[in-house]
Amino acid sequence: MAKPWGRVDLPVAFGPSGPEPIGEIWYEDEVSNGDLPLLVKHIFTSERLSIQVHPDDAAATAVGLPGGKEEIWYILDCEPDARLGIGLKRPISPAAFRAAALDGSIEQLIDWKPVKPGDCYFIPAGTVHAIGAGIVLAEVQQNVDVTYRLYDYGRPRELHLDEGEAVSHLLPYDRQVIHAPLGQDAGYISPPDAPFQLELRHWQAGAAVILPDASRIWFTPLGGSGTIDGAPWAEGDCWLIDADSQLRIDTPCSALLATL
Repeated sequence: MAKPWGRVDLPVAFGPSGPEPIGEIWYEDEVSNGDLPLLVKHIFTSERLSIQVHPDDAAATAVGLPGGKEEIWYILDCEPDARLGIGLKRPISPAAFRAAALDGSIEQLIDWKPVKPGDCYFIPAGTVHAIGAGIVLAEVQQNVDVTYRLYDYGRPRELHLDEGEAVSHLLPYDRQVIHAPLGQDAGYISPPDAPFQLELRHWQAGAAVILPDASRIWFTPLGGSGTIDGAPWAEGDCWLIDADSQLRIDTPCSALLATL
């Protein structure tokens, strides 16, 4: 998906680069016609994304949307000075927040956190946030396309200040980063803390794989190769499988496993 803040130099696993800057790759199931509860993406940035916020389920359904959006980011690669904007540096009133969004000083209110590969942040609904430049990340989110854009660095795109102000938590982000580089096992989030579960798993070649006991598992390999029920998989894929799928590891593999 072309984006003004995307990149033309995508990692090799995602195929040849074209003339347009690609910002996102979405993994959707053709059989379900996109009607799945979770969506997996890869995001590639050369510039900052807009400062934005997502509603929770209650706020979204109140205005006729199918649900809200919570998401989690796993940093795959980044430039040395890369940052994520998550939450505010200090509490602020709604009136001051709107004024800052209008005059651009919201950039200084955002808590821009330095990141490195292996960092993982859960972004609850209501968290004011932005992805910085020079980052490659994997994202797992509730599959609802709802984003309230608060500030866009002068780009000529629509803002949603009324909607965004109504759902924003105007406070600092109070969660600690989870750092787990590729090659480790780690659990990130699970209900009731989040509407889905995500873990990082690592297997050596030939390892026996025990999958979560779930009817739908979003398997996103971040390296390695192998087969699923005899079909080859590789880095850059995302597969929708279940607990009975036969996952074979041919070369050492790290992968994200998301379930409901």
